[in-house]
Amino acid sequence: MNVYEGSVLTVNAQDEVFRYLVEDRGRIVFVGDELPPAYAGQPVISLGTRALAPSFVDTHEHFASFATFNAGLNVMDARSNREIMQMASDFAKRSKAKILIAFGASPYSVAEGRLLSREELDAACPGKPFMMGKYDGHACVVNSKLLELVDDTVRDLRGYHPDTGEMNQEAFFAVSDFITASLSIPELISNMLHAMDYLASKGIGMVHTVSGIGFAGDLDITLEKIVGRGAQHGFQMRVFPQSLDVTVATSRKLPRIGGCFACALDGCFGSADAALIEPYAASGGCGVLYYTDEQIIDFCKQADGLGLQIEMHAIGDAAFAQAARCLKAALDATARADHRHGIIHGCLPTAEGIEICAEHGIQMPMQTSFIDWPQEPDSYLESLLGPARAARLNPIRTLWDRGIVISAGSDAPCTDPDPIMWMDKAVNNPNEDERLTRREALRMCTYNGAWTSFDERERGSLEAGKIADMVVLSANPYEVPAADLGAVEVERLILSGKPYRPQSKNIAAALIRGLASKAKI
Repeated sequence: MNVYEGSVLTVNAQDEVFRYLVEDRGRIVFVGDELPPAYAGQPVISLGTRALAPSFVDTHEHFASFATFNAGLNVMDARSNREIMQMASDFAKRSKAKILIAFGASPYSVAEGRLLSREELDAACPGKPFMMGKYDGHACVVNSKLLELVDDTVRDLRGYHPDTGEMNQEAFFAVSDFITASLSIPELISNMLHAMDYLASKGIGMVHTVSGIGFAGDLDITLEKIVGRGAQHGFQMRVFPQSLDVTVATSRKLPRIGGCFACALDGCFGSADAALIEPYAASGGCGVLYYTDEQIIDFCKQADGLGLQIEMHAIGDAAFAQAARCLKAALDATARADHRHGIIHGCLPTAEGIEICAEHGIQMPMQTSFIDWPQEPDSYLESLLGPARAARLNPIRTLWDRGIVISAGSDAPCTDPDPIMWMDKAVNNPNEDERLTRREALRMCTYNGAWTSFDERERGSLEAGKIADMVVLSANPYEVPAADLGAVEVERLILSGKPYRPQSKNIAAALIRGLASKAKI
């Protein structure tokens, strides 16, 4: 039994803050201001100036991809290609991997204003195959050693640029498939276990992972299901297969389907292929809408009719409008209640689409980390979309006030899974009209995430009877000045009442544990 005293941020329906929380055998047994006599003799853990809150939920992450890239080199903080070259050179010298992987390069966050080239990557690493992934997960640059290995496969595909080494569209997916196929199952599982530990260090106790890309036979979905069920120390995983084939979910007895890639209705702003109603200001053209309404309505009706939860990627306003009207068509046909279907990203929603979401209970896993994002800065978005349209991006206040449930996801590996950053960006949004309060931001990152995967009865708030999944923060986010919210730190993650410890099972044991477990996934 543990008795905590201090600022207990419950994130319950009334957003109450209490003085005491009592945990016993992994469950919360009391929350309130006056400690009952039954617990009076127990040792007290004083929080002091710290705060106790529900653990965080990442509601949109490509976990297998994040695990792979997390084991490689992250160059997101670099501000020049020269710096990236030095990082790549240093990484090549210390890494024992046969194929080197880096991630996070952006033409918009470096002084040169372009992706580094194959020639520059050759200079940094001439001896080993090297893939430098673009920040948006839709392109990469390969060095000559890697190009030699994949050239026969990619040379006739769209997006093949051997002169610069940049691979996008179909060529990028082929390179990604080659990279993932080169990883052994033990490597993949080891990377996943280390990725769980990284997420836990950020206070994340549950991740919603969207998978089913780049791995033969959807191996990533299968492994995530097994590894997630075998996770130790209370870490939770909820798997979404990225497919329009409902049998990919039903054959694995998963209650949900969706994500990006095969479930993406459009592209992204970084590659200027997000689907827009009006042409891009910078280049003309309206991006790419990958499917017809008939195709998406058919998918939604199939999935909804089977009782599956649906989520789909939509970045541009044309894609958002399509997602909303296709989900509406399916729901109008079934009149299904409490479905919790969602539109991922929703960066540029339409007024009509917002009304559909509000009326039909469609939720939105959003990425506040996209706000004022160094990899895709506001200046770039304004030049791409025009100032008026750029000002309509990520309208979290508007959506919140319409009663649409917004949760927070990282889209990792595209952005760092950092819930403190998610809250900071939501509260200190440069667009002051679209800011959330600090209490709303914490709810977005905790309770709403649990609610999104039907876990709110057990997790997401600190209430008697629930599982004691909690995080100790260095300060009370309700009380620190809004401008200082980003300085709050995660000091400890507590899952099922116990401080999180690193995943310690060896790979074989993790597989056996996962195959034998009946834990929710």
